[in-house]
Amino acid sequence: MLLAVDVGNTQMVIGIFDDPVDGSARPEGEVAPAGPDALPGLVRSWRAATVASRTADELALLLRQLLGLAGIALPLSEVPGGEPPGSPWVEEPDGPDGGARREVTGVVVSSSVPSVAATLRETVTRWTRLPLVVVGPGIRTGMPVRYENPREVGADRVVNAVGALDLHGGPAIVVDLGTATTFDVLSADGEYLGGAIVPGLEVSVDALVTRASALPRIALGEARRVVGRSTVESMQSGAIYGHAALIDGMCDRIADEVGPCRTIATGGLAGIVVPHARRVEHMEPWLTLHGLRLLWERNRPEAA
Repeated sequence: MLLAVDVGNTQMVIGIFDDPVDGSARPEGEVAPAGPDALPGLVRSWRAATVASRTADELALLLRQLLGLAGIALPLSEVPGGEPPGSPWVEEPDGPDGGARREVTGVVVSSSVPSVAATLRETVTRWTRLPLVVVGPGIRTGMPVRYENPREVGADRVVNAVGALDLHGGPAIVVDLGTATTFDVLSADGEYLGGAIVPGLEVSVDALVTRASALPRIALGEARRVVGRSTVESMQSGAIYGHAALIDGMCDRIADEVGPCRTIATGGLAGIVVPHARRVEHMEPWLTLHGLRLLWERNRPEAA
């Protein structure tokens, strides 16, 4: 089973993939993920806060416990001495129903936070013997990058582009709504052309509240109407509908420059904004995990 971890500035997205990554069949009786958010082979996914101060030991424990919720083991190569039976560090001999234990066989990581990427690498190399792929310069993507300096493209943007190209082809615009809202443009020939980066929805609202002393802090949710009838409603309208208009306007301008493109949206804040954006045709909540899985297959150590 493949453990995929994408570290954003605000949240970590963690997914566990089953076959055909490891070539094994799904256990009898287990229901495959269904619905618009599902990806083939994605068994479970989680979101956790990105905490730059977490140590390698803390990350190992976090991953171990999350995987344990799904009955999946993170095989360890080192166990602290004196741990009592039942400790989260101790390997269980069998699966949750007495059958063969299901366990992680490989790890792929991308990160927008260099310090966390280094800690995750330490977590995997210190606590496990698992093969590891970390997305970064020099990785095989199968996608030409037309940036002036390809090394400047963030790992998350490359991963999203690879996933979007596989699912929807090009030409395409990938809109990722997270701490920043990013636009990544793919050509009809599958090239990464570049894009745009703007402050994200939460960052914009936080900056407004910080700089305007008379404005209250608001909860980001459904805006009741475009023409707000209170300060809170007006701020919610500006945040939600304004960001949707930003997406539509940027996609129009990108299409004017490179030609017609389909638009794919992803990211932790996509669910709030995308329903109000006219230019978004496809919603892919787990696009980054799909891209990570593809990059694992293209760079897995066994094939190196």
